[in-house]
Amino acid sequence: MSHIGFDFSGRRVLVTGATSGIGLAVATGFAAAGAQVTAVGLRAAELTPPVGVRFVEADVTDGAAIAGLVAGLDRLDAAVCCAGIIRRDDEHDPDVFASVLDVNLTGTMRTLSSCRELLRSSRGSAVATASMLSYVGGPRVPAYAASKGGTVALVRSLALAWAPEVRVNGIAPGWIATPLTAALRAPGGSSQAILARTPMARWGEPEDVVGPTLFLCSGAARFITGEVLRVDGGYLAA
Repeated sequence: MSHIGFDFSGRRVLVTGATSGIGLAVATGFAAAGAQVTAVGLRAAELTPPVGVRFVEADVTDGAAIAGLVAGLDRLDAAVCCAGIIRRDDEHDPDVFASVLDVNLTGTMRTLSSCRELLRSSRGSAVATASMLSYVGGPRVPAYAASKGGTVALVRSLALAWAPEVRVNGIAPGWIATPLTAALRAPGGSSQAILARTPMARWGEPEDVVGPTLFLCSGAARFITGEVLRVDGGYLAA
């Protein structure tokens, strides 16, 4: 998918959670805009990367692996954290709760902390993936909702701590058709209720999140930091 108006030629970008869903779409979008992309995720060795994308297999819960991966980069202009998991209903178990936060929230902090010095050198930017569940409760997913609420607070905190050299922003996707929402879109799921509340009257596609992410990492957003941009088809406005 081409994103007219964004030119990342010569830029180096790292995207986590980049082997499926929103992360893969974001990595592909940056590459289409001219960037050289390091796409981090699980099962990366099983996939054929798009042009301009280098897949690297790593787990964001492994701090040494993430730090080592970033240490191997000679430049970084943008880091986008998309790695995330959800465990509907099981998240009421404190151990499952902790494992979800370890990926979604602490994994984001691990990644961004490892990237900080390279981003400072390039005066680059970071984007973390929040959610509409950053703002509303999730009775079946208390860990996911807590991790995404924490992501909003993390974005604001790092934006203050890292300014003016590094801009830190977030995106908050709504109901996006990815593997994480497959169960909801299946027969007997919640799709009808979701669409009834969504003014745009459709599920979002991973590509719908790409343009906003590229914008936040571009010069067009050079005076924006600490912002979390909702990409939810108007769901939270309803």
